Amino acid sequence: MIKSIIKGIGHYVPEHIVTNEDLAQRMTTSDEWITERTGIKERRHRKNRYDAEETTAYLGFRAAEKAIANAGLTAENIDYIIFATLSPDYYFPGCGVQLQEMLGCNTVGALDVRNQCSGFVYAMSVANAFIKSGAYKNILVVGAEIHSFGLDFSDEGRGVSVIFGDGAGAIVLSATEAEEAGDILAFNMHSEGKYAEELCVKFPGTKYGWSDRLLKEPEAITNQEIYPLMNGNFVFKHAVTRFPETMLEALEKAGKTIEDLALFIPHQANLRIAQFIQNKMNLPEEKVFNNIQKYGNTTAASIPLALSEAIESGAVKRGDLVLLSAFGSGFTWGSVLFEF
Repeated sequence: MIKSIIKGIGHYVPEHIVTNEDLAQRMTTSDEWITERTGIKERRHRKNRYDAEETTAYLGFRAAEKAIANAGLTAENIDYIIFATLSPDYYFPGCGVQLQEMLGCNTVGALDVRNQCSGFVYAMSVANAFIKSGAYKNILVVGAEIHSFGLDFSDEGRGVSVIFGDGAGAIVLSATEAEEAGDILAFNMHSEGKYAEELCVKFPGTKYGWSDRLLKEPEAITNQEIYPLMNGNFVFKHAVTRFPETMLEALEKAGKTIEDLALFIPHQANLRIAQFIQNKMNLPEEKVFNNIQKYGNTTAASIPLALSEAIESGAVKRGDLVLLSAFGSGFTWGSVLFEF
């Protein structure tokens, strides 16, 4: 029987650290205000807000290099790429093909996933299906984001702009038939599109306009169209409902219980959401991994970045049962349960 195992993992973040105090110099906010609402103390931003070199694809490339090396492979061994992001370098093409070129892979397929905060969970689920079908042997799965270029650092945008950071994480998901190896045991993916505009960026697009509108009537385009828009309380209420549902669904499919978990890694959206879920599911603190305090919400990158750090720190060991869960824009949500 073919199994899907995480053979290699890596992450990368820009060097430039932006603290809450730094943001307080740009808008009416404070370390106390941000920490109380989000748990975030600092995040990484690329140093130059408009940098044609340090792009989303580049961050993904740096994380991918580490994951491939950690797997003991080379780029030539990768036979498929799945790249999750909401902040691609271009409107089209996607980052997957850029990563293929940067790594020097053969002319392998490159798929982009646009499921925002749930992007990596969706991407990992797709990779698992490809592996278990026998279609591919080594799939590179990447989550990468550069949010800092597109945030509103004014008082009007502070509720969103204090939350997000830049970063990337990557895994190599490989096929094996070894009996002693781990495996992806269960996954699920869900969506509820009627809430699309509760967390979104409206412009540009076929609904709210394109470049011709920007040229013809720039004064009519509002900040609420071009910057991320989030109904924070509404999103919070839905997140704390959907997280337990998707977690329990994955555990039940695999015949496991919450007590069987070695570690739960939630999408790093807001530390208060993670703490709420931890209490609701009666998980001890040592079984929940959070690093949002250092990186903010890195959307599709948050889960692989956290998983990479958890493995590096020894919080995840071979044989451990690990649950990854996410909720975000769309709305979309889902989980992946695996034995590492």
